[in-house]
Amino acid sequence: MSPLTGIALKLGSVMIFTVMGAVLKATAATVPAGEQVFFRSLFAIPVILAWLAWRGELATGLKTRDPMAHAYRGIVGSIAMGTSFAGLGLLPFPEATALGYAMPLLTVIFAGMFLAEPVRGFRLSMVAIGLVGVLIVLSPRLSVGAGSVTMAESLGAMLTLTGAAFGALAQIFISKMVATERTAAVVFWFSVTATVLSLVTLPFGWVVPDARTAALLVSCGIMGGAAQIMLTSAYRYADASLVAPFDYASMLMALAIGWFVFGEGASARMLLGAAVIIAAGVAIIWRERQLGISRARRAGTPR
Repeated sequence: MSPLTGIALKLGSVMIFTVMGAVLKATAATVPAGEQVFFRSLFAIPVILAWLAWRGELATGLKTRDPMAHAYRGIVGSIAMGTSFAGLGLLPFPEATALGYAMPLLTVIFAGMFLAEPVRGFRLSMVAIGLVGVLIVLSPRLSVGAGSVTMAESLGAMLTLTGAAFGALAQIFISKMVATERTAAVVFWFSVTATVLSLVTLPFGWVVPDARTAALLVSCGIMGGAAQIMLTSAYRYADASLVAPFDYASMLMALAIGWFVFGEGASARMLLGAAVIIAAGVAIIWRERQLGISRARRAGTPR
């Protein structure tokens, strides 16, 4: 284990994913979300294949024992990706990022519902606090026509939360799949499935992008593939409880990109809500780390 390497890989993946989100937002005015999903998924595949070839796992890394599990995960993940991308185009970048933090909170709830994982009082209370933070961020979007709130912004908030919910469901599928499937296979077959499923949206407004837009869309796929590999590798070098909190570094990056690239400020209410969500998420991670340390000590105690 090399914790610093794990942290560096995690931060790198977060930075690349955040930049990818900014590029998707920049193209959202002319490219529909379904087409964005197509480019994001298709051009991640060569990156994943190159990574597997470099590791010498090309022959074995793509084998699967349960093709239908990949299909179901692909459907849920594609919906999550499409709705999140659509929300990005309708909301300020920092706000969309903050609402996306609802995903790990919802994953805790779904894990208790579908995986029968024990969800005790501390976790539930932190999830409740985190969802209060989501409501704080969301509250200005709940009253269309109030002040400067538009229907598009309210729709964007709903789409982003829908993406977070389906993203949480996708995590549940992955939690079940990793017991029998290789991580590389999960990542690769999701990209393939999402590429195929995105073609369903072809009749709904797809465009022929100009050279600049096409280059940006292709870069999203390459960045997405590279960031996914870095994320996967991070957990090989450091414990999940150590690297997971660095997800929230994306809030700082989103604030900077929103301000300098898109000219979007962040309201005090949005920052307060984001702080509440992040605090709840970090508290859950910290608690799980403490429990893990406690279990390890008990396991190592002579009886």
